[in-house]
Amino acid sequence: MKIIVDAMGGDNAPQEIVKGALAALAQDKDLNIVLTGDEEKIRACLQGEQADEARLQIVHCSEVITNDDAPTLAIRQKKDSSLVVALKMLKEDEEAKGFVSAGSTGAVLTGALLRVGRIRGISRPAVCPALPTAKEGKVLIIDAGANAECKPVNLCHFAIMGTAYARTMGVAEPRVGLVTNGTEDHKGDPLHQESFQLLKKLPGIRFVGNVEGRDIMSGDIDVAVCDGFSGNIALKTAEGTALAVMSVIKHNIKSSLAAKIGYALFMGKAFKKIKKVLDYNKYGGAVLLGIDKVVVKSHGTSKAESICASVLQARDAAASGLTENIKSMLENVDLEIETDA
Repeated sequence: MKIIVDAMGGDNAPQEIVKGALAALAQDKDLNIVLTGDEEKIRACLQGEQADEARLQIVHCSEVITNDDAPTLAIRQKKDSSLVVALKMLKEDEEAKGFVSAGSTGAVLTGALLRVGRIRGISRPAVCPALPTAKEGKVLIIDAGANAECKPVNLCHFAIMGTAYARTMGVAEPRVGLVTNGTEDHKGDPLHQESFQLLKKLPGIRFVGNVEGRDIMSGDIDVAVCDGFSGNIALKTAEGTALAVMSVIKHNIKSSLAAKIGYALFMGKAFKKIKKVLDYNKYGGAVLLGIDKVVVKSHGTSKAESICASVLQARDAAASGLTENIKSMLENVDLEIETDA
């Protein structure tokens, strides 16, 4: 299994990206990783680290795409950037099964579309992160930011791709909910009302109806279908809430001697478990569903732990046949699509 990693993408590149890649190699002895980026800087990060040179390849690139670059222009002009070179390799190398980047979301999305290509029959790709649930499972949010304006056919394709992804994660019959402003069948604007009617009839989808934002992490659904605008707000709100909760807990534990003793004697293990569940860094990145190979977009602030999780996430998605499963589900669906970018 070969995974390509953009070593120059993200706020903490290349140091944390390289460390995360090495951690992934240490966890999986059958994994091979290609790092794209400034070779001198990457090798400087490798000094003092134990790296299996036989399973680690460095491809030198002279350019970097930053968050300040216009995505489409950068993909077309910066052809020797770590991102473009990596995506070109992903497209052309049959052994390369997945790609990970913590770089600009817009550039990763645009580059994946232009350099790798969309799965035939999918109207629009979508960003799909996983969040923990109250029942110790995971819920997929799709879309979480790639498509601010959507049509009913897009939401139907999101449901198909989310279902295929959930199945690769071990969920036999994923429950799909449409996120809107109420659980009643008639709730929502025209987009969600029409999408509701289509999802009810969509073959291969276990549609459980409308759900509200508070239901996303309840554990009662496995796939939360959203337009990209609402999904991004839901994702960032969930992440911000998790950070706020942990901050409040930490502040109160330190507020008195009694609280410190209670934490040390009785609640320490419970709070550590809560922290582990709420830490989104342990869940890797967001898979860009609808692209013809596995692409994982990590947080821009990702450190080594999150990069390692993202690499293993890409490995697992590729090994379980994610893109093949999406294509298989599409064969049984007859939707009129508009393949605008």
